[in-house]
Amino acid sequence: MKGMPMSTETLSAGVVAPHPARLSLISAALFTSLWSWLIYAVPALPESGLPALGVRLMTYGLLALGLWLGLERSSLTPKQRQATWLSIMIPFTLWATLAWTAAIDGAFRAGASPLPLLPAAILLPVIVGAPVLLLSKRIGRLLDAMPATWLIALQLYRVFGSQWLAYWLGGTLPGLWALPAGTGDVLTGLFAVPAAIALASGTAEGRRAAMLWNVFGLADFAVAITLGMIMSPGPFQLIVPQGASVAIDSFPNVLTPAFVVPSSILLHVLSLRQLFRRNEAKTT
Repeated sequence: MKGMPMSTETLSAGVVAPHPARLSLISAALFTSLWSWLIYAVPALPESGLPALGVRLMTYGLLALGLWLGLERSSLTPKQRQATWLSIMIPFTLWATLAWTAAIDGAFRAGASPLPLLPAAILLPVIVGAPVLLLSKRIGRLLDAMPATWLIALQLYRVFGSQWLAYWLGGTLPGLWALPAGTGDVLTGLFAVPAAIALASGTAEGRRAAMLWNVFGLADFAVAITLGMIMSPGPFQLIVPQGASVAIDSFPNVLTPAFVVPSSILLHVLSLRQLFRRNEAKTT
């Protein structure tokens, strides 16, 4: 029939894609609710550092695996793939090790150093890493070979930011910071897979959804970092929170701003570069 191809395409984009998107959103929401309840009901769990260790190792492993799989899809020679993988993973591993060691030693605690080490740990990796990731031709070839959905779906781990909301409910974190930071993280994580599914449809709407998801994720960090700096003891503090507060600048919580936040910002930078490259390739 003459209208069959269009009907099939419409069915695929309008029915098949939204179904897994809704399913992933519901599944992620249920998991996030369970995780938040555990953090709220069992305070010893986050204090043990085990969840932090698990999430960091999982993210590290997925990044390493995704990078290697992306390189295997590229036109680089085996030696070039290995060199590229090592040139990224070695600095990344050293950075993770340094942040982890400094957190355990209490280097990021307020008053531990006259220098603002925690803001530096957040901003310096982005300042140094973003130009490299944006300008490197080899990284560009890697992004061209890697499915654009990977860098988006990977940030499903952002749902673990619901711990800030759990702390707020428990009365150990001020809502002025916990509500926007925790809500932004949860929404970014919840919509990571639906945004990736929308992008995989190949439509202009899907690409727009992916772009908006990246912008929202970066805006979440901008708000959380700004509020954190003006509410934490140090040279930038403008607001002094009232009441007891869980230590965000101590292990294991400090690993989120000191390592996860800049890592996630760089993932957003890579995703945006990849999306712009794909759009330029289509228009040329």
